[in-house]
Amino acid sequence: MEADELLLLVAGGDQKAFEDLYGLVSGPVFGLVRRVVRDPAQSEEVAQEVLLELWRSAARFDPGRGSAISWILTLAHRRAVDRVRSARAAGEREQREALRANQPAFDQVTEEVEAGLEREWVRRCLDRLTVLQRQSVTLAYYEGYTYREVAEQLSLPLGTVKTRMRDGLTRMRECLGGVA
Repeated sequence: MEADELLLLVAGGDQKAFEDLYGLVSGPVFGLVRRVVRDPAQSEEVAQEVLLELWRSAARFDPGRGSAISWILTLAHRRAVDRVRSARAAGEREQREALRANQPAFDQVTEEVEAGLEREWVRRCLDRLTVLQRQSVTLAYYEGYTYREVAEQLSLPLGTVKTRMRDGLTRMRECLGGVA
């Protein structure tokens, strides 16, 4: 008997027809599933699921829409693709959870408050510098000038600017030491 006839008998609950159909299609079903899933143990499991589904849903087969073999292999392909997608999604979920577990929680409000407090401390420490030190530090660190450019801006010798910067940064470090 051919698969179409056997499947119609299976739809009526004929166990002997199912045994014959199983013998006829189990090889092609497993081969197709194996090509999609690749893992032998998973492939066996999916093939068994397909054949069990075949027993349960044989009545849905419509010979007017195609052959039994095509219908069965379509069931097998869909089930195999579902298994691959499910495994991939599970792997991605595990990976996201692992990344999430290793990353500290980010609290934007806390970060903004801390940044604001740090800016305020820096302003207070800058206010404690002499006017000349504050000018040099501000030009170099807030406006991006090099020491040589700061010297040109202030019309001072480079050595004088370097001394002001060193002294100003030392005082800033001492002032900010209580913050860090």
